[in-house]
Amino acid sequence: MNVKKMGTTLLALLVGSSAWAAAPKSTPALVEKGKTSYARNCLACHGETGDGNGPTGRFLNPKPRDFKGPFKKGNKPEEIFNTISTGLPGSAMVPFAGLPEEERWALTYYVLSFQPAQGKGTKKDAPPKGKK
Repeated sequence: MNVKKMGTTLLALLVGSSAWAAAPKSTPALVEKGKTSYARNCLACHGETGDGNGPTGRFLNPKPRDFKGPFKKGNKPEEIFNTISTGLPGSAMVPFAGLPEEERWALTYYVLSFQPAQGKGTKKDAPPKGKK
């Protein structure tokens, strides 16, 4: 077994099944907890607005994820939770498996709050007046 695969296996054992746990319901309190954790753990790379232009992030290659676009490993809460828990090899995104499970879910929902609302177009996307 190579070292990289061994590290991934060890991480999966340390994180346990919680990395693939069913998503709890998003609540305003959970999102607020995520905002607090984001300021402490994510803002330096991903920036205040989640655009990937944090004070540290602008110097990284590859650049941190812009949370307004699609995610590498999927946009479902479970997929984002898994990325937060296990990190992204080949990037500066480290695993946050040391954070309590509830805090990782809180981060998941806060990060999702940067996504454009589904089904809601911008004024720019609206048809011209009189045309439908």
